[in-house]
Amino acid sequence: MESNNNLNTEAVIFTDAAAMKVGTLLTEEENPSLNLRVYVTGGGCAGFQYGFSFDENKDEGDTEVVKRGVRLIVDPMSIQYLMGAEIDFQEDLQGARFVIKNPNATTTCSCGSSFL
Repeated sequence: MESNNNLNTEAVIFTDAAAMKVGTLLTEEENPSLNLRVYVTGGGCAGFQYGFSFDENKDEGDTEVVKRGVRLIVDPMSIQYLMGAEIDFQEDLQGARFVIKNPNATTTCSCGSSFL
């Protein structure tokens, strides 16, 4: 795992499964300059919620993790809540989805997208 800012390279864990799925999605988008941006916003039933988007820009202060040639970026505000979190992709009986396992979350909702 590589990181392009001065935080520990383990700031965010980007699994092989997540990187491969993002790589497939980026191939479908036909834009190799896209990054997967993971962010935290206020709201959700437990206080905060996670968001994902494709972004061509990497801003000053963003944390970047590269796995299998795929870049995951996190803004400085969101990295505070995502330190040590694992971004994974799972396919099971409930469907296919990105999952964040966050050791900093003290409370989560049943849908898994909101936390405190």
